[in-house]
Amino acid sequence: MTDLHPFVAGLPKAELHVHHVGSASPRIVAELAARHPDSKVPTDPEALADYFTFTDFAHFIDVYLSVVDLIRTPEDVRLLTFEVARDMARQNIRYAELTITPFSSTRRGIDEKAFMEAIEDARRAAEAELGTVLRWCFDIPGEAGLQAAEETARLAVDLRPEGLVSFGLGGPEIGVPRPQFKPYFDRAIAAGLHSVPHAGETTGPETVWDALNHLGAERIGHGTSSVKDPALLAHLAEHRIALEVCPTSNIATRAVATLDEHPVREMVDAGVLVTINSDDPPMFGTDLNSEYVVAARLLGLDERGVAGLAKNAVEASFLDPAGKRRIAAEIDAYTENWLAR
Repeated sequence: MTDLHPFVAGLPKAELHVHHVGSASPRIVAELAARHPDSKVPTDPEALADYFTFTDFAHFIDVYLSVVDLIRTPEDVRLLTFEVARDMARQNIRYAELTITPFSSTRRGIDEKAFMEAIEDARRAAEAELGTVLRWCFDIPGEAGLQAAEETARLAVDLRPEGLVSFGLGGPEIGVPRPQFKPYFDRAIAAGLHSVPHAGETTGPETVWDALNHLGAERIGHGTSSVKDPALLAHLAEHRIALEVCPTSNIATRAVATLDEHPVREMVDAGVLVTINSDDPPMFGTDLNSEYVVAARLLGLDERGVAGLAKNAVEASFLDPAGKRRIAAEIDAYTENWLAR
């Protein structure tokens, strides 16, 4: 089978499901840990590999929150955001919708306006210096309850930064029903933001239905269990509601037992618009390029098939139509040039 790594490395890409703090490379996490020595996070980048080995989803959340606790000043926020963009640019990611949880920072004492200024300054610098366009999804940390939902909705609507395009819901699904967040999604949608909640990662397809029926979901974060409900798959396919699939993440958090059991092929076979994403890449020992290679193996794709996956992400993005056409044309030109060599 053809080694697709070189092709994927140069392929222009968009990413739709990737978390701000969860994208911090070992180098950046170690630097932040050294700034804040009271943290339990290792300051040695090599030791972080062991630290980022998870026993289950609950353990992953604990480790994730310990890294969140390293983001304590606007300078930390700006450093993290720009360095995440730098890592994306190295992978030829042209456009990314980065999921940010502002509540996690504002409740730790970072001034909300300074937080917005930090991410926006990093966004503008990333586009000017690296050529990577960033947009934001502000998400509710579901485990923090309705107080966090109220605060996230207020920050999104009242202090809306220029780069904000969508509103999400993350964290554990078990014990965190989706319908209770309806008023906050209604408010965000009324303000012109898109709805992109996580659902069906560690719970069943009913959680995906709840995200669709109560939260007005336009894309679904993960949606892994959707394959258990043929009617749901048909609905997603008919309405072009994309699934943000993160294969390695699903294994790392034990949402799926093994890669060979991953349901991505069933999603594609049902006609669902599937996008490939990295979620929390350094924590899972992956990046978007690696996820494309994994997906290609699971789906039996060649270069044109992989390019088609890349165009799915562009289609499902909230980029403006001209921007979508530009990146899709880049993907086509790159693929034709590659195959003509």
